[in-house]
Amino acid sequence: MHTSLIQAATQTLIDHVDELTALDQAIGDGDHGLNMRRGAQAIQAQLPELAGKPLNDVLVAMGRTCMATIGGSSGPVFGMLMVTLGKELPPDPQPEDVARALDLGIAALTRLGKAEVGQKTLLDVLAPVQAVLSTNGDDLLARVRQCALDSAAATAHMDASRGRASFLGDRALGHVDPGSRSMSLIIIAVCDHLGAAR
Repeated sequence: MHTSLIQAATQTLIDHVDELTALDQAIGDGDHGLNMRRGAQAIQAQLPELAGKPLNDVLVAMGRTCMATIGGSSGPVFGMLMVTLGKELPPDPQPEDVARALDLGIAALTRLGKAEVGQKTLLDVLAPVQAVLSTNGDDLLARVRQCALDSAAATAHMDASRGRASFLGDRALGHVDPGSRSMSLIIIAVCDHLGAAR
């Protein structure tokens, strides 16, 4: 289950490399798509040795791979998130467990990047998704999926006060944050995979 889920989540980043590159060319260095693809491919190469390991170990290993292979600020950010989830999730996590671990992950990223919700970063996807997970209830996967999609799109209307986009001022308006889009793609892939497995 872990390996097929990871395959789906990493493959969506590879498949969307051109979109992510174009988003980053508009407001960043233009290398986000290539960086995320490099990390995704490095994780895929490790799947045979990750198969059969506990979820926690897999997440920590993936996080360390991100830190080692993804360039720019994305490596530490995505890596820290996965390492935190790996340390905080129980072996068979329920939605409330994921919500709690994600809350701790958001706190870790806030400390790492000195960023807050509303500053046009992937926190603007993670925080709304965490809030939806906290409510649990019916159609949770569908609601989390839609939340991730909508929250990434909403970053187009935010002022950037963190990262390279912050130097652009109003010119960053109208452009979706690449890190937010990557985060939403991963969450959507996870939701679709879990939904199909039911």
